[in-house]
Amino acid sequence: MKVLFIGGTGIISSACSELALAQGMDLFLLNRGESSRPIPEGATVLHGDIRDPGSVREALGELKFDVVVNWVAFTPEHIETDLELFAGRTKQYVFISSASAYQKPLGHLPITESTPLHNPFWPYSRDKIACEDRLTRAYREDGFPATIVRPSHTYDRTLLPMDGGWTVVDRMRRGKPVIVHGDGTSLWTLTHHRDFAVGFVGLLGRPAVVGEAVQITGDEWLTWNQIFELVAGAAGAEANIVHVPSDIIAAFAPDWGAGLLGDKAHSVIFDNSKIKRLVPEFRATIPYARGVQEVLAWYDADPARQVVNAELERVMDDIIGQIQGVGPRRSGAVDI
Repeated sequence: MKVLFIGGTGIISSACSELALAQGMDLFLLNRGESSRPIPEGATVLHGDIRDPGSVREALGELKFDVVVNWVAFTPEHIETDLELFAGRTKQYVFISSASAYQKPLGHLPITESTPLHNPFWPYSRDKIACEDRLTRAYREDGFPATIVRPSHTYDRTLLPMDGGWTVVDRMRRGKPVIVHGDGTSLWTLTHHRDFAVGFVGLLGRPAVVGEAVQITGDEWLTWNQIFELVAGAAGAEANIVHVPSDIIAAFAPDWGAGLLGDKAHSVIFDNSKIKRLVPEFRATIPYARGVQEVLAWYDADPARQVVNAELERVMDDIIGQIQGVGPRRSGAVDI
């Protein structure tokens, strides 16, 4: 099976590339020649920039594929480009959406593929919904062979789950308080990228999933208090948690707040029966208690990876000071 990944070396996609190759797929990776991770052995690299359709046409030549997966499509404009590039060139086009596109606040749990898509809080999620809408129309009106996949918080060894990443771990190790949104009891699902890859690769080349949406997540539910405690334990530290309402965090740091109000502040429990029915070998085998050890080992292996965001730390201190009544209120966006 001939498969094209647009991207293919990212947090989620790197494990999918490795598994696709291990299963004997003829894998092509389209990228600009720049990657933070090694190109997997056995993949064919095509040099082109998906934001420059002319360079992609030149890189593809007359190639056609059984499957095309775009790991880096985020807006309807990106989808329009892909419709022009890949109509008639592939038997299946896979769009990577997001479980954050689901209704916020949720009307009911568990979340299934039929849960409404509606997120008034986060532009990222609204753009993903718009992409899905465009692909659904292209499938219905023109027969474009789209499959939609919705991951939720999928991580590899480089990704910490909380906003601020290493800055939070650094605070834990220095004994400083760390912020957990709400009361910390909302439920969250973390999926290791190697587990995700089993379900995802199993969907490739499957005519039965053309025109379908499928979510792929783990089955472990953790509170955010538990997540912070697991990270602290892996770091050899303690989590001195200060609980802060998400809307107050948003007042200090709008970008951070949008991701909370539009995603992390809401409990998520996923019904994975569809992916398990389609790909019987899929099951999540890596609990976060084990996965977080892998993450901290990666950070500790190279001090250059331990980057503290000084501006975000100041914002965290201001928020905690405001909550504890010892500091001035501060507002403004911060890059997290």
